[in-house]
Formats: sequence, structure tokens, C-alpha cells
Amino acid sequence: MNFKWSDSEKKVARRAFDKALEKECASIMARFKDMAAKVEKPEDLWAVHDYLTKQQRAIDEKYDYRYSQLIFVFARLLGEKWIDEKDLHGLSAEKLQAIQYILSG
Repeated sequence: MNFKWSDSEKKVARRAFDKALEKECASIMARFKDMAAKVEKPEDLWAVHDYLTKQQRAIDEKYDYRYSQLIFVFARLLGEKWIDEKDLHGLSAEKLQAIQYILSG
């Protein structure tokens, strides 16, 4: 899927992308703080490290802001509930249909 992105769509996409990233990072930070507060033994410390490493990889893999990938990214973010459909208001009907098609598959 190779869509052309208008300037207004690029702004909508950036806002939705940043919102999802901020929400997911806030969730990770909350879990990290909870885990860190419970550290009592060295192995607890490494469990926190392992959690953060895993989350960093997941974030790096998921949040790809190339326009050629955004339809897939937004479908995933909608499916995982990091954004709502209203966050994508302003994208073309064609892009929204493609996102819904990916979600339904």
C-alpha cells in the first residue's frame, strides 16, 4: 500500500502516532516504577532490566513513522487500544478503509 499523504494528513498522523507512543511509554514507566519499588534481591534487579529491554525492542519494532508503514502501524495501535478511531479523523477514507481491512484480517 503506497498512499500519498497530504500535509493535513501528515499532521493527523503525527498527533496520533505521538499520542500512542506517549500512552504506551507512560504504561511502561508505571510498570517499571512498580517493579523497581519491589526490588529486594539482585535477581529482581535483572528482571527489571529484562523487562525494560523487552519493552524497548517492542517499541522500536512497533513505532515506525515511515509513511509506507503508517497504515500498518495505526491498525496495530488501534487493535492494541493505544489510539481510538477518532484520533485518525482527518485521514482519507481510503486510508481508513485500509486500516480497517488490516484490523479485520
